[in-house]
Amino acid sequence: FIIKMKTIFIFFGRLCSFIIPKSFIRSWKAMKKCIFTGYMKNKFKHIGKNTLLSTDSTYHDTECIQIGDDCSIGNNCILTAWKRYSYTYQLFTPEILIGNHCDIGPQSHITAINRIVIGNNVLTGPRVLITDNAHGESNIEHLDIAPKYRPLFTSGPVIIEDNVWIGEGAMVMPNVHIGKGSIIAANSVVTKDIPPYSIAAGIPAKVIRTMIKN
Repeated sequence: FIIKMKTIFIFFGRLCSFIIPKSFIRSWKAMKKCIFTGYMKNKFKHIGKNTLLSTDSTYHDTECIQIGDDCSIGNNCILTAWKRYSYTYQLFTPEILIGNHCDIGPQSHITAINRIVIGNNVLTGPRVLITDNAHGESNIEHLDIAPKYRPLFTSGPVIIEDNVWIGEGAMVMPNVHIGKGSIIAANSVVTKDIPPYSIAAGIPAKVIRTMIKN
C-alpha cells in the first residue's frame, strides 16, 4: 500500500511540474519560511526583523537563543541551547547570541551549555560546527563512561567577532575567540584563539596569514 501511495504522489508531482511554474514553488517555500518564522518569534528570546528560519531545522530551548536582523538560518541546521541534559540531570544557563546580517549555512550545528556569541555579518558555509561543550573531560574517569552518559563539560564560551567567514565543514571548539574579519578555511578545526584579520587553516587551525590595517 505504501509503495502504491508513493507511486501516486510521484506521478502527481510529475503532473504538477507541467502545470505549476517553478517560480511558484520557490515562492511557496519562501512563504512557508515567513509563516514558520512568525510562528516561532514568541518562542525565541528575540528574532530580529527580516530574519528567516528554515522550517526543516531543529531548535531547542529557544528562549535562550537570540538572532538579530536580516539573518538566514539554512536548511537542516541544528541550534541547541541545553538548559538540562537528561542523561546526567545537569542544569545549565546557556546563551546563543547571533548578531545582524548573518548567514548560517545548511546542515550547520550550533550547540551551547555556556555562551556562544556570533557578531554581525558572519557567514558560515555548510556543515559548520560551533560548540562550547563536550561529552566529558579528557580524563580516564570519564573515558570509562559511555559517551552519552558523561557529564557535559565546557571549558569556556565561544566568541566570533564581526565579519568572520567560516568555510564549509569547519569546527569551532569551546573556549575560542575568533577576531574581527578573520577567515577560517574549509574543514579546519579551531581549538585556539584567532587574531583579528587573520586566515587560519588546518587541524588544529593555525594562522597562515595576518593582515595589518593601516
